[in-house]
Amino acid sequence: MTIQEGFKKIEVFKKVNPASITNLLPYARLRSFHKGETLFVEKDEGGSLFFLVDGIAALYKLHSNGDKRTVFIYGAGALLNEMILDYKPVSINAEALRDSQVLCLNRSRFLSACARDFGLSKAVMDTMTLQIRRLYRLMKNTALNVRGDKRIVARLWKLSRDFGRLTPRGTEIDFDLTITQFAELLGAQRETISRQIQILSKQGIIILDKKRFIIPDRDKLLQYFSSPS
Repeated sequence: MTIQEGFKKIEVFKKVNPASITNLLPYARLRSFHKGETLFVEKDEGGSLFFLVDGIAALYKLHSNGDKRTVFIYGAGALLNEMILDYKPVSINAEALRDSQVLCLNRSRFLSACARDFGLSKAVMDTMTLQIRRLYRLMKNTALNVRGDKRIVARLWKLSRDFGRLTPRGTEIDFDLTITQFAELLGAQRETISRQIQILSKQGIIILDKKRFIIPDRDKLLQYFSSPS
């Protein structure tokens, strides 16, 4: 993949002035990361923006006791570290969930391009707005009054929407996701999530085949979340 092809896959560059991309090309490079490799870490003071061109990445926080909490999972096209636009260190960690390619772009040059191209600035604002909305939904679905099994089906429904592919058995979330990683995504104990997943599997709501989650019927999953019982 060329850098020009990489720009075409990034969401914030899809509707901007082509001249902005031309001006940014000399300050961009592509980097490859293997599954499980760290993209960046909290408190990193690097000056490059990371755009996910291909693959899947998880953003996560590490608590003082060593517990890991996954906040977001992103697919191709996403800007991963927009928080460095204020020239402060990164405030989260990022890990590749499968082999990925990242377009790294000099922060100062990117901000200069935003100053000249309102369309690019608006695209970045739209990205941040979407992230804020996701955080609000995340807060709602992790509230203490939401049952653990419903938190599981809510997150699986979203993952199947964002990363699902149709198979004869249903919609498969198209990357490996262990019970431990899923527990980190929900901020819950692994043993609790494992037990609830077993119950949901016996009911036919979900299928867990090795490290792949499969949703036989996404509408049924949504109905389960919405049911009063």
